[in-house]
Amino acid sequence: MEGSEFQIERILDTASNVEDRYVADYGELKRIVSLLQKKGLRVVLTQGVYDLLHEGHAKYLENALSYGDVLIVGVDTDEFTRERKGPNRPVVPFKERLNMLAHLRHVSILTKRDIGVEIGELIRTVRPDVLVTSKSTKDFPARDVAVYEKYCGKIVTLPPQATTSTTARIRFLTIDGADQLARRITDQIPKLVMDSLNKMKE
Repeated sequence: MEGSEFQIERILDTASNVEDRYVADYGELKRIVSLLQKKGLRVVLTQGVYDLLHEGHAKYLENALSYGDVLIVGVDTDEFTRERKGPNRPVVPFKERLNMLAHLRHVSILTKRDIGVEIGELIRTVRPDVLVTSKSTKDFPARDVAVYEKYCGKIVTLPPQATTSTTARIRFLTIDGADQLARRITDQIPKLVMDSLNKMKE
């Protein structure tokens, strides 16, 4: 069996096989997509951060795959995520996010979206049979997706698949943590005042 055929077999296997599923080089990715499409497989593309992987992500990816046979997921690097979402993101590093996604049975191939690469470059490289986007993605709004229609067989925009986003969860944890800290400080104030008064009496 030729190397490329072996890799395709590993990509389509049920095991995580992250070393075969993760294709960082866009030229190599384009070649793999061509092989898959020659086999008559419909290729679906989606992209995002996938930080703090949750039920909504899993449902979204499952729905995305329902439009074809092979799902390619473009994952934002840590640097690109910080540029898009701020200095405290991502919570989960890029490599760990890749490994988690590779274990989801709906994900076939993983690649990266990196800083300095135009946001539509992955779409132009893959030229998917179906491009799946989310209404909740603020930096890639549905109204701008039409620009990429000529590179895709079809574009599908899915609604959010969870009631709470990763950003909302992080915000809640941050606020909750700040509240707990404030309560601790408030609880300690009487003791600090008494200690200060006692020192003044000495």
